Amino acid sequence: MNQSARRPRSEDRATDGPAPDGRAERGRQSRVKIAEAVLSLLDEGESSFPAERVAERAGVSRRLVFHHFADMSELVETAITRRLEQLIEQIRPLPTAGPRDTRVAALTEQRARILEWITPAQLTLMRLETPGGRVAEVTREVLDLARARLAEIFAEELERLPAARRAEVLHGLDAVTTWGAWYHWRSSGLSAEAAASTMETAVHALLATTDRPGTGS
Repeated sequence: MNQSARRPRSEDRATDGPAPDGRAERGRQSRVKIAEAVLSLLDEGESSFPAERVAERAGVSRRLVFHHFADMSELVETAITRRLEQLIEQIRPLPTAGPRDTRVAALTEQRARILEWITPAQLTLMRLETPGGRVAEVTREVLDLARARLAEIFAEELERLPAARRAEVLHGLDAVTTWGAWYHWRSSGLSAEAAASTMETAVHALLATTDRPGTGS
């Protein structure tokens, strides 16, 4: 009788084993859903994210929002981090050989498209008083990857220069193909197409200096 009573409890423990993992996965999915709700509002031009509105968009209760996030600042930081991680996924390999015009055109098309897409998240990020460590970490990862890709795409031109001059030109290329320059052009009234054309002109101008070996050495 006692053995019979104990057996169901033993079986319950066996079947309950995966439950914590299942709960953890459901919790992870809820966090992602809530963060994606913030991003969807962001993409629609929203600049503030009331908990009630986020909960409605995510299809969850307000209580669940604060179950997964300590406050709205943490939620917004999580959403921005997710958007930056999505940005990294969009930085696809580009041609590293062939005509310069082709490489520059491919670069500016990709950068212009990504920078326009990331602008709402960047503006929200600027409003955060003290971005969390993960935001800073992913931001640095994005910038480092973008600079490394420039070095690969234009290795043919950069390798003509002495080390110090090469670094200067690479920094210049980095400056005119990252969000700061893009936002300056767009907020100055340029359309996305005009801003992309301006970026392309700036990249060509910087690379033209590599056609004169010894300049600045």
